[in-house]
Amino acid sequence: MCLFNLNHMKKLLTFCLLLVALIAQAQTARKFTINLTDDGKAHMVAFLPEKPSGRAIVGVPGGGYSMLSNTHEGTQWSDWLNQQGIAYFVVNYRLPNGDRTIPISDVEKTFRIVRDSASVWNIQPRDVGIMGFSAGGHLASVISTLSDFEVRPDFTILFYPVISMDERVSHKYSCLNFLGEEGQKNPELVRQFSTQNAVKRHLTPPAIILMSSDDRLVPPVTNGVAYYSAMRNAGNECAMYIYPTGDHGWGVGPWFKYHDQMLADLGNWLNNRQAPQKDAIRVACIGNSITDGHGIDMADQHGYPALLQQMLGNNYWVKNFGVSGRTLLNQGDMPYMKETAWRDAQAFKPDIVIIKLGTNDSKPQNWQYAASFKKDLQQLITTLSPGLATSPKKKGKKARQASPAGPKIYLCTPIPAFKSSWNINESVIADSIIPLQQEVAKEYGLTVIDLHTLFANGSDMVQPDGIHPNGKGVRRMAEIIAEELKKQP
Repeated sequence: MCLFNLNHMKKLLTFCLLLVALIAQAQTARKFTINLTDDGKAHMVAFLPEKPSGRAIVGVPGGGYSMLSNTHEGTQWSDWLNQQGIAYFVVNYRLPNGDRTIPISDVEKTFRIVRDSASVWNIQPRDVGIMGFSAGGHLASVISTLSDFEVRPDFTILFYPVISMDERVSHKYSCLNFLGEEGQKNPELVRQFSTQNAVKRHLTPPAIILMSSDDRLVPPVTNGVAYYSAMRNAGNECAMYIYPTGDHGWGVGPWFKYHDQMLADLGNWLNNRQAPQKDAIRVACIGNSITDGHGIDMADQHGYPALLQQMLGNNYWVKNFGVSGRTLLNQGDMPYMKETAWRDAQAFKPDIVIIKLGTNDSKPQNWQYAASFKKDLQQLITTLSPGLATSPKKKGKKARQASPAGPKIYLCTPIPAFKSSWNINESVIADSIIPLQQEVAKEYGLTVIDLHTLFANGSDMVQPDGIHPNGKGVRRMAEIIAEELKKQP
């Protein structure tokens, strides 16, 4: 009887294993290839899952920019990713041979195709990540840091990446093949495409870095660790896993000693990523260091826009486009409208815009151009909502109603300057800047959120510099703005 049960159990176990294998093999519903160039020298191989989660990953194989390692660093990832419901696109990009624009354009074109085809392929267009290996990791980091918002990934996965283009601390031939011999002699190009220098606060997507401590080809400390450090110093979300051994180039290969652990680490990171809902109301927070989160560690999680996201919930998608030190004035020392964040804010195509600028404009070197403040504020507003430029002036809400296609714009007055740190002038803020904001708001029918009045007795809500909100202050800011947004239909 026991022998019968044992044999029966063995057969049942064998059947279950075969069934699991068959199910795993059936995860890819469709595979096809799309040329990225007319001559077919660059193409993408697509693997669409049977049960799509809405997430997609663009894969960028390594190979030192001299070849493509597109099996264990490319197509062999399709089974595991499709099993997670993730659509996968391997880019067989053209090699640069010293012309860096060639592989960059191939990967950017892949992103355009994936996002343009999102509805057909059951993809959430703002849940598209990039996954790069070695030199492909460098290319993935270039796209993540230097490409325009429209083709920038929403998250980044880097395997033992080349990050530095300084051949003394990196993989020499990746540097040489990407920049060319002349490019390697140009310190500015080397610095620009050493992507730890290109990480931008709030704007560079969250990343996970996976590598081996004993990598002898691409030194981890001056490459992957350098990227992690830049991300952490910027307050951006980033995770890093360094396995004791494995050297370089293991990809999804089962020979890697920590293969199962690596997949578990990556899977957990992906599973804990929350993409915005497809129809979420987009909220762009534009501003200076107070929006940016100066003095708030990990501002992407603890600054006022992050807290605003928590308070508004999943029906909203809040993004921080604040940049420290910036002025509204285009003649100021650091104009906001010359920043990447300003271009990104427009490309975000927001439904709601929260504008909090003006504090730095009160400095003497900036307020000497006071005569341009109103004009520059009008320019910012009408650039965000072009219909307002042709609306009748001085008609209050009727003017706003004349351009229903534009975002709803809120003007925040500066919080009080409790100290004159950095020569910020409270009297200029209260007596000149705020009246001009109110005048323009009335002209275009915009809502004013009067933080200046609401923070008047809030000296306990600012940092010792008397300018920037502390943890209590950023929470109060988020509460005030959330309450105002919830009033609107």
